[in-house]
Amino acid sequence: MSTSAHTPRSLLVTGGAGFIGSHLVRHLLAAHRDVRVVTLDALTYAGNPMNLADVQAAHGGRHRLVQGDICDGALVARLLAEHAVDTIVHLAAESHVDRSIDGPLAFVRTNVLGTATLLDAARRAWAGRADVRFHHVSTDEVYGSLGADGRFREDTPYDPSSPYSASKAGSDHLVRAWGRTYGLPVTITNCSNNYGPYQYPEKLIPLMVLNALSGRPLPVYGDGQQIRDWLYVQDHCEAIWLAATRGRPGETYNVGGDNQPTNLTIVKTLCHILDELVPLPTHESYEKLIRFVQDRPGHDRRYAMDIRKIAQELGWRPKETLETGLLKTVKWYLDHPEWVRSVHSQGDYTGWLEKNYANRSQSVP
Repeated sequence: MSTSAHTPRSLLVTGGAGFIGSHLVRHLLAAHRDVRVVTLDALTYAGNPMNLADVQAAHGGRHRLVQGDICDGALVARLLAEHAVDTIVHLAAESHVDRSIDGPLAFVRTNVLGTATLLDAARRAWAGRADVRFHHVSTDEVYGSLGADGRFREDTPYDPSSPYSASKAGSDHLVRAWGRTYGLPVTITNCSNNYGPYQYPEKLIPLMVLNALSGRPLPVYGDGQQIRDWLYVQDHCEAIWLAATRGRPGETYNVGGDNQPTNLTIVKTLCHILDELVPLPTHESYEKLIRFVQDRPGHDRRYAMDIRKIAQELGWRPKETLETGLLKTVKWYLDHPEWVRSVHSQGDYTGWLEKNYANRSQSVP
């Protein structure tokens, strides 16, 4: 396949009203004035039109939001044709491990069947073209759990532990297969844990921030010594753009924040930030709200990303440190109470919290 740079003009971003997707859409339209973007999003619990309100205000003429299902092949084909799409950035996914344990088939449908539907629509629409690109955004969780040493490389064997990570592993394999079988120009990024503004608060960092501000317990799985690599979402968006436009077709690039704190360290750091920005009237630390809860099944112990390939080939490295990124994130949630109120009003969010954390607290070691 050709290794020449790809220049997008019209992009379809799936899952563009979600957390990472909305940041990517915002980044594309602000940084690249000659591109047009169609966002396709099912607008389920994690996809929120409010995430794109500022995009519409600033770039409405170059952006269109379409509510729809990526499993709807006719809809995808129509959007590719009507908007002369030359680039698909595929972020739409069911993405929360706990939810995949409760309802795995929804993850298989969206993440596996949905990816296959998009790939086949692209194959048919772009037959024989080289000036196109299908970029697939995936996760480090496909690699499974690391031991005490080492980092995930692009050639690390897949060993998924949850229905979520297994469905993402399946989607990765499908993307590679469409590239090899049909010659579809594809690239893949496998990223570590993202964080930043607009993240739905079932994920660790916003869950801790918003629970703390509401005086709710801060649930920490097991002993809290699970290790993750944390990637600020804007850094991730820049990596996606580089991989989609300058990456070699058929290649995979690992993307990470180049840090490996424990989950408990993350929670305590957030508590200390809140202690400074919104001190409690009692002058106690928010750490008093930490509760250790029963660990989830198949919980991977350690992730760490080797990002040398994308650094060497594409010149990408994260700009935010964990300290600067966490401070920006906490300040954003404090400065956007209307977004927080909107999420808290969703029955899905409050019901999910009660189902997963009620009556599961253990004594704090």
